[in-house]
Amino acid sequence: MSTRFARRMSGVRASSIREMLKATEQPGIISFAGGLPAPELFPVDDIRSATERVFRETAASALQYGPTEGCSLLRELLAERMLKRAVVCSTDDLLVTTGSQQSLDLIGKIFLDAGDCVLTESPTYLAAIQAFQAYEPRFITVPTDEEGLIPEALPELIEREQPKLLYTIPNFQNPTGVTLTAERRRILYSIAARYGLIVVEDDPYGMLRYSGTAIPSIKSLDTDGIVIYLSTVSKTIAPGLRVGWAVAKPEIRRALTIVKQAVDLHTSSLDQRIVYRYLSDFDIDVHIERIRRSYGERYSVMNSRLEECMPAGFTWTHPEGGMFLWVTCPEELNTCELMPGALERKVLFVPGQDFFPDGASRRFMRLNFSNASLAQIGEGIGRLADVCAAAVRNLPVAQRC
Repeated sequence: MSTRFARRMSGVRASSIREMLKATEQPGIISFAGGLPAPELFPVDDIRSATERVFRETAASALQYGPTEGCSLLRELLAERMLKRAVVCSTDDLLVTTGSQQSLDLIGKIFLDAGDCVLTESPTYLAAIQAFQAYEPRFITVPTDEEGLIPEALPELIEREQPKLLYTIPNFQNPTGVTLTAERRRILYSIAARYGLIVVEDDPYGMLRYSGTAIPSIKSLDTDGIVIYLSTVSKTIAPGLRVGWAVAKPEIRRALTIVKQAVDLHTSSLDQRIVYRYLSDFDIDVHIERIRRSYGERYSVMNSRLEECMPAGFTWTHPEGGMFLWVTCPEELNTCELMPGALERKVLFVPGQDFFPDGASRRFMRLNFSNASLAQIGEGIGRLADVCAAAVRNLPVAQRC
């Protein structure tokens, strides 16, 4: 007898990254595939100390059920830290979530009915596509270039498609690494405010800038309560703690809280207490600066090796922060077809097609540089360049760049 799943499951794609991470267990694999922070930079000793203090002083509350909104002490502290992102908010505007990924699911629950339109960058974060797909929306992509989403394209799309929300990653976008300029943020917000369009600003990487000048968040412009800001400790402390947060006007925050009650009651009390204790007892800004320096060095090595090794016809983005860069291959090259050769050479990347809602664009690849050592980056890019060069040689002469 066949299992009768809900209709919505037919539209939800598996994550190629989740599947690909299984291959990293093979000996000798160099992976540029996952969006993993560097484990050697986790503040292990500080987290251990914070955890020990939690158990000494607040074990009962840390191991007990808690409010769905989150631990009040942590919410107050996160609201204070939002000032570093030029956002003034109160604890009543802030919901603690089980990673910022949960926020995407909760947003889908409260806003999306089957057939509703979601606007995204092109390409966009594949797990956001997954989260929203469960609610059976239509995805419409907004033209995007090296300065991010092109806001001038929005009015026509909004009037024609009547979207429920716009999803954007303005800082060091996943997968491209591109940052939305300050001017484009202002234009985007003014257009969204004119139409009353909800903007979901996903900002997991914003603190990881290693060159250039920080740009205030879109939420910092929000006088109309239309921006939902999301972030997480996954990229700055450790992803295993599964603590993120959403900042939204009280009406939206309350709706998110109601649906979260049905999902998991609340984010782990223990994890929240550990994060609160860590942020209270240790200087996270010193720790983040260490991450910035390391990731900046890794990006520099990857960029240099790409310049040295990649065949003609390949280009890539030059991010000022974050964990990824985006490679554009010759037009006739399908990066999914490069995977067998890459696995044979024991190097992994993510084919670009999963970052497009329609899965149609196949000449791209995403490379992660945060989770490999400098030596691995040097060796791995050499292997990948050999795979790419072999693929180009197999193209018809007229299709080579």
